[in-house]
Amino acid sequence: MPSIHAVPGIRSQNINAFNVLILCFVGLGSMTYGYTASIIGTTLGQPSFIAYFELDTRSNGTDLISTMNGLFQAGGVIGTLLLPLVADKFGRKWGIAISAILAIISGALLAGSTNIVVFIVFRFVAGAAAFMILAAVPIWMNEVVPVKMRAGLVDIHAVFLVLGYTVQGWVGFGFFFWKNGGQNTWRPPLALQCAWPLMLLCGLYWIPESPRWLIMQDRIDEARNILDRLHSDPHDPENEYARSEFYQIQKQIAIDRTLGSSWVTMFRKPSYRKRALLAIGTTFFIQCSGVLVINNYGPTLYKNLGFSPVKQLLYPAAWLTFALGVNAMAIPLVDLFPRNKYIAFGILGCMVTLIIEAALIANFGSSDNEPALLAAVAMFFIFQIFYGFCLDGTQFAYLGELFPTHLRAKGVSLGVATISFTNIIWLQAAPTAFLNIGWKFYLVFIIPGTIGGIVMWIWFPDTNGLPLEEIAAIFGDEDDVAVYQREINVHDGQITDLHSVAKEKHNIHTEDLATGDATKKV
Repeated sequence: MPSIHAVPGIRSQNINAFNVLILCFVGLGSMTYGYTASIIGTTLGQPSFIAYFELDTRSNGTDLISTMNGLFQAGGVIGTLLLPLVADKFGRKWGIAISAILAIISGALLAGSTNIVVFIVFRFVAGAAAFMILAAVPIWMNEVVPVKMRAGLVDIHAVFLVLGYTVQGWVGFGFFFWKNGGQNTWRPPLALQCAWPLMLLCGLYWIPESPRWLIMQDRIDEARNILDRLHSDPHDPENEYARSEFYQIQKQIAIDRTLGSSWVTMFRKPSYRKRALLAIGTTFFIQCSGVLVINNYGPTLYKNLGFSPVKQLLYPAAWLTFALGVNAMAIPLVDLFPRNKYIAFGILGCMVTLIIEAALIANFGSSDNEPALLAAVAMFFIFQIFYGFCLDGTQFAYLGELFPTHLRAKGVSLGVATISFTNIIWLQAAPTAFLNIGWKFYLVFIIPGTIGGIVMWIWFPDTNGLPLEEIAAIFGDEDDVAVYQREINVHDGQITDLHSVAKEKHNIHTEDLATGDATKKV
């Protein structure tokens, strides 16, 4: 299978500080998802919220809590599947911007809700905003980062979304001790949801658009200038790597624009259908880890273990802080291993911790055996080692790698929509399941998760180290690959392209290749 990790005659690619800086700023969008998706956990742990909406005295209180989470995820499915309409037509940045605007609106109205129906309706809008931005950010990131450390740099998305989780955990814990706010102490943490997307919108204008999307729109010079700035290297004064990369992207997109890009095409063409099923399978198996149930119902889980209200909020906040550190440490490691096996190892590791957790709860959940209960808490933290190192960020790089530029927005959105769709089932069922079947609910995650980990290890492809423009060959679409990096050489401003067979076969000529020559000045 053709693949290349370095361009002949060109220095190895180095990481550009400007590229990392803008990734961190757009990470405010990732924070928006993390905070928005998890604030309901600490909100449900606030006695003032429960009392304000009388959820402890209503006959349908448990059902209302389930609906809050279920509609959030339903909004995520619908919003995410609509994202490509914006991201493909108006740009990757507009996809991020629209998501941020919806997050601000929903956050303000959730914090100001005086009626449970209004609260539930805007949980739906918040879900659409959160999952749209969860997909929009890595779509953009995958298209602006270099091949070297691609997954590690996209993992910045996971670091910032966990930072959003962590901030809400400590905010919720702190507001638990605010005794002078009466029944309104639950409102400020929800209002803080607006802060991160607002800061993002203030600076998004100066963030460069995806050069791949710009080339799709025939904005060639703009794309070239952005790519030069993003991937410039002080050790490569002629910027030869960026030039060869731009050449490959431009030639590839000339082919991609002749291919179908509709949802129908995505499921009709066998190689595209395989990619779509891999995206769905990846996020479904990862969600079988039960991570959102642990996060969103953290206080409930610790309550079931017999811990005090303070510890019900303290332990989830500490768990998220630990997760933040684990995700940050994962950045230099992600690109050292095959993608499929790295993810599969993480899933299977999570399954082991859930098996031990279920056993501890089954035997000691209703007892006062303090060592056993602390061991149950420890399992949640060990769980995070596997999830943070192997799954949280890697899945977003993998989703972006599976699809060509003309289908990337749809493909990533499909994978993220699967996250929210799966969690409609998990989160809607969780309160009732924990109440009625207790530890047996963990089997719902353990069985499919274990099967999924094995399937990924054996049958899923590895995309690590390949330029996005070459991954089509993994799926049998060698004819759709315009040129491989190993067949491009840059010397004294001249690009030599040895992939003339593919050029002649497709009879595709970009503006820079109008004469059909194999050597061009850049």
